[in-house]
Amino acid sequence: MNMYNWIEKMIYGDKKALPVLSFPSVQSLYITVKELVASSAYQAMGMKLIADRYDMPASLTFMDLSVEAEAFGARAVYGTDDVPTITGKLVADEAAAVALNVPAVGAGRTGVNIDTVRKALMLINDRPVLAGCIGPFSLAGRLMNVNDALINCYEEPAMVHILLRKATDFLIQYIHELKLTGAHGVIIAEPLAGLLSPDLMREFSTEYVREMVSSAQSKNFIVIYHNCGNAVNHLVNEILDTGCMAFHFGESADMLKMLQSIPRNFLVMGNISASAVFNNGTEQQMRLATTRLLEKCGKYNNFVISSGCDIPPITDLDIIDMFFETTRAFYYRKSLWEAIT
Repeated sequence: MNMYNWIEKMIYGDKKALPVLSFPSVQSLYITVKELVASSAYQAMGMKLIADRYDMPASLTFMDLSVEAEAFGARAVYGTDDVPTITGKLVADEAAAVALNVPAVGAGRTGVNIDTVRKALMLINDRPVLAGCIGPFSLAGRLMNVNDALINCYEEPAMVHILLRKATDFLIQYIHELKLTGAHGVIIAEPLAGLLSPDLMREFSTEYVREMVSSAQSKNFIVIYHNCGNAVNHLVNEILDTGCMAFHFGESADMLKMLQSIPRNFLVMGNISASAVFNNGTEQQMRLATTRLLEKCGKYNNFVISSGCDIPPITDLDIIDMFFETTRAFYYRKSLWEAIT
């Protein structure tokens, strides 16, 4: 599939919502999240069920930012209905960073994720299948503890760069395997970098992400950059310099500012709150939030409405339905207006 053409279709064709929507498939599979993340068959089936229920322009694998750190040896905590999280500290000093072994691609649940793409492609053939992985600084942060990672950018920069080199080398190989399996692209989630200053982000994230992008992006495989950090509004130039062709932002982003700052041949996606609106809101609140965002940003052809982050597993499906219904209604009214004016 020519993914450059897909991006053009997203910009100039019919408008469809593309939320980060995968984990709520557990409700249709009647399984726990713990069972889901351990099984490529369940994950592929879940992606197919979501694709059948919602007319999205792509099918997304599961945004689980514990996978790669666990493969390195970090401790993952599994909850029945919660996405796994990393706890503790695997790397405490520069000596530990030097001694850290880079796992083989396929270690831990990275193998499950690769197999998920292969199986999903057997079930879904009417839209691209986009894989996911963590970004290099966010992975390093999970290996040395998130708070320590931010401090170490100032106090132990050499240690951070050692980890980033190992993280990036692994992620490049991982993305290569996802590409060989048949994925049409990958979403790189780099939220921790969204807490850095512009200079620090360029040094500790952008340069490494750009290396990943240049090694993988091609006509048949695109890289989408996700960042839901609180400082993202001040990091537009650094984000653009990653070389990605599409960008996805969290609820902290000013979407209008992003659209005004990013060239119109790049996709800009976001940013209905996954927690406050999708997971804890009402149908009425969803309709209002979606309409307001579309009224503000819908005039930009390269805007794709989405959730700000991955939608939690036990989100009410009626609220998700309302998101899609409101989006369809907005663009239908917009097309009618354009036809008569």
